[in-house]
Amino acid sequence: MPAAPRIAVVDYGTGNLRSIRRALEAARAEVVVTADPSIIAGADAVVLPGVGSAGAAMHRLRELGVAPVLQHAATAGKPFLGICLGMQLLFGAQEEGDTYGLGILAGRVHALTGPVKVPHMGWNRSRVTRSGPLGDQGDERAYYFVHSYVVEPGDAGDVAAEVTYGVTFPSIVVHDNIWGTQFHPEKSGDDGLALVHTFVSTVAHPLPATRPAVRASA
Repeated sequence: MPAAPRIAVVDYGTGNLRSIRRALEAARAEVVVTADPSIIAGADAVVLPGVGSAGAAMHRLRELGVAPVLQHAATAGKPFLGICLGMQLLFGAQEEGDTYGLGILAGRVHALTGPVKVPHMGWNRSRVTRSGPLGDQGDERAYYFVHSYVVEPGDAGDVAAEVTYGVTFPSIVVHDNIWGTQFHPEKSGDDGLALVHTFVSTVAHPLPATRPAVRASA
């Protein structure tokens, strides 16, 4: 039996780390929750969770010396999953706190608008926009969302699924080895656990690259 993939969950003082750890372990991953750059660099894959302020999160990631390690891991082809705020930090300009994220994916993050209550909190159905490991185009799954900001990718090809809540915005982005979910898969029942399992399976069996590797901005 092959060894379980070792996945580093980045601990920078935000997010429900216990829930995502349990979800990854249910998918047969070996999980280490850490803020140690060397451990993150040595892991087979990285998960960046998060809730709260983009500005405070980026300050903490830089303070810990983790930000450049995350940029290198993602651009070097290591499987990488950003969750909620962790997905937003994959992008550059962040309207919240007027800060700059990791700049791993092209695009920006802005406030959720429309005739709806903000923050967006609750269950919504997410639609697959292109066939791939998440399912066929048009497939729907129910996930749990808690957020006030949304991503606007610079490359429309990075959008793997979308959701409508007042406006339509990306619920999942995938750029080869880099994945992001606006919702919390660890809080999304069977559908969320299935997505986590699919991500973990790509650690042992990477999908072929379809586009050039992205580069982190300075």
